[in-house]
Amino acid sequence: MTDLASAWLATLERRHLGDLTLSEVGRALRALSSCYVERRSKLVEGGALASRGKRAAFALFYGALHLFTTREIVRALPDALNDLSSVIDLGCGTGAAGAAWALEIRARSIRGYDRHPWAVSEANATYAHFGLNGYASQRDVTRTALKIDRPTGIVAAYTVNELSADGRAALLATLLRAHDKAARVLVIEPIARRATPWWKEWQEAFSRGGGRADEWRFRIALPPTQQALARSAGLDPRELTARSLWL
Repeated sequence: MTDLASAWLATLERRHLGDLTLSEVGRALRALSSCYVERRSKLVEGGALASRGKRAAFALFYGALHLFTTREIVRALPDALNDLSSVIDLGCGTGAAGAAWALEIRARSIRGYDRHPWAVSEANATYAHFGLNGYASQRDVTRTALKIDRPTGIVAAYTVNELSADGRAALLATLLRAHDKAARVLVIEPIARRATPWWKEWQEAFSRGGGRADEWRFRIALPPTQQALARSAGLDPRELTARSLWL
């Protein structure tokens, strides 16, 4: 996976830095990070991907972090790599989280869903690059019925925190029903509690179903471009951090 990931990141650089400089993307990354931390209402409105610079920053920086973080989490969780042959990625973004899990289990198929057309296009490019059999489509994940007829991994990575309260409630019900039909469910979010005020409710629901909650810290040396973007945006990601719910 390391070689494939390096080639994927190089492809992203060629595509997104063709008409933007690294410093321009770094400034956009700073604005994007502020949106995630301080202006969370913009997320529900789709503000995170509102400009070309922010889209490039999301793909080059957060996409890379989502790939590496999800890979480490599924390697650490019990049964996350056993007896699964397909992955469903809800709120797939650039497809990084779902691809990371699918590659680890050598999945026969992957499906991604996202409301943003640019994200769907990026996810399909990601799946194609990694040789995954599947596709992403534009859909509201809070209104998506999941047909589960075999053991399936479902991931919602950095997605639930961008939903409205009603949307979160609908998605939680969908995920619990999917688990009853043999799905394994993984929710990944930032470790900061401020970003996830709904976490306690979800953690209790997962616990009642026999699930678990974890906080993760992984030491990692980011590739040079991601390090440069982090410095430009005033970030210092010497370790990957996340919290997860697993059912």
